[in-house]
Amino acid sequence: MATPTKAPRLDAALARSDALQHRRDVVPPVPAHLALPERAVQFGTGALLRGLVDAVIDDANRAGTFGGRVVAIGSTGSGRDAVINDQDGLFTLVVQGLDDGRPVREVRVVSAVSRAISAVDEWDAVLACARAPELAVVFSNTTEVGIRFEEEAPGPSAPRSFPAKLARFLVERGRAFGFAPDKGVVVVPCELIERNGDQLREIVLAHVERWGVEPELARWIRDAVPFCNTLVDRIVPGSPRGDDAVALATQLGYDDAMATTCEPYHLLAIEGDDRLRARLGFASAEGDAGAGVIVTPDIAPFRLRKVRLLNGGHTIMVPLALLAGCTTVREATEHELVGRFLRRVMLDELVPALDVPGAEAFARRVLDRFANPHIQHRLVDITLHGTAKMRVRVVPSILAHAERHGSAPRSVAFGFAAWLAFMDGRFHEERRAAGLPVPDDSEGPRVRALWAAVATPDVPAIAELVRRACADVELWGTDLSAVPGFADAVSAALVAIRQDGALAALDAHLGAAAEAR
Repeated sequence: MATPTKAPRLDAALARSDALQHRRDVVPPVPAHLALPERAVQFGTGALLRGLVDAVIDDANRAGTFGGRVVAIGSTGSGRDAVINDQDGLFTLVVQGLDDGRPVREVRVVSAVSRAISAVDEWDAVLACARAPELAVVFSNTTEVGIRFEEEAPGPSAPRSFPAKLARFLVERGRAFGFAPDKGVVVVPCELIERNGDQLREIVLAHVERWGVEPELARWIRDAVPFCNTLVDRIVPGSPRGDDAVALATQLGYDDAMATTCEPYHLLAIEGDDRLRARLGFASAEGDAGAGVIVTPDIAPFRLRKVRLLNGGHTIMVPLALLAGCTTVREATEHELVGRFLRRVMLDELVPALDVPGAEAFARRVLDRFANPHIQHRLVDITLHGTAKMRVRVVPSILAHAERHGSAPRSVAFGFAAWLAFMDGRFHEERRAAGLPVPDDSEGPRVRALWAAVATPDVPAIAELVRRACADVELWGTDLSAVPGFADAVSAALVAIRQDGALAALDAHLGAAAEAR
């Protein structure tokens, strides 16, 4: 019996070969791009950087606007740096999902990454990158907890925290070029925290000042090293596993341990002016149609629409979807009743309460993203810290709707009632009894205590529970019982959910909402 031929590994030789260059189902790299200079570094080797930043740089190289590659710096011990180097920095990006309801699938080989370095084992090589004359941009994605101050002294090895690593990196660069203004780099953090660039700059400067380095360095960082506030938005599940990985490898005809899947939608919004946009070389001006990477004087509107519509849509829909028996965001979006509820909340209540350009178009795009058949986003995962999410993502929309229309948003009130029903503790006890993980909600016991005080869940008792829950200023940052009609709408919905079940109550609510239009 003949031995099966082993599929080749994706590397520079395969990228240049006719076998890949002449395929129609995979967009190959441009061989000349494999020799581009290293003009960027990224602290992190994870899926979001591959699926967003590296894809963006690859786009810019194909358009002839950046002309450089990225050095990936790993520091978590994941081993991805070795795998990246085994493949000469190449990886396959599989973009799949829905665009205006139509299926989209694109497969291409991204050649934006030149190599990877381990900060733990190759710190001298990381510092050598800081001395490279061509270096222009530093990206990062070290998760939200990565941007924090940890007291540590500089030494011969890599500092523990990312801000300290970056501070030492900038010390090396500033000294190497005599603090020349034209040798500054642009720092583009992708961590999902508000004002991420401002926070990172202050921590870096705090390290520099504590280390007692030459005063010229702090001035050089302030004057020549822009730290950009950013907003990133793309769902990047990462590398396929199990049967999905086998199926992709069979389709590709080669092995790619770094294959990365993502949705079609992407946004990298960077706060800055036209000079910064020109300096970066991979971004468009605000207002460019279809632009996924923009430089704009204020990213607040982009953050606001993401938090209120995408995150807020998740938060108000998830408890109801779980009560209705759904398990994933896609399943909920396609559910006859839950899907109608979601569209009504998003388009008829959340969008009108948001004074942001393009809100409705973004909301419709979000609905496409929620329905993506290639992303299995578990609803129970979204319930993590659910009470805090309700406060940050949904309560502002309740207040804005009341301010504009003089009344409470009725479907949001129904979703809030479903959240109260979900928080009675039964769902959590059932998961605990089944040996399943129970989502953490640090403020959940405060709400469950209200249920514990209800001896008999009759109409007066539920109305009192709702009143107390809505009036908890410490929980919401405002008195929701003062919003005209909100507590009454929540009480009526919660009574219906408890008496008739979530689906029957939802069906009646949607019918009443349709008649009221």
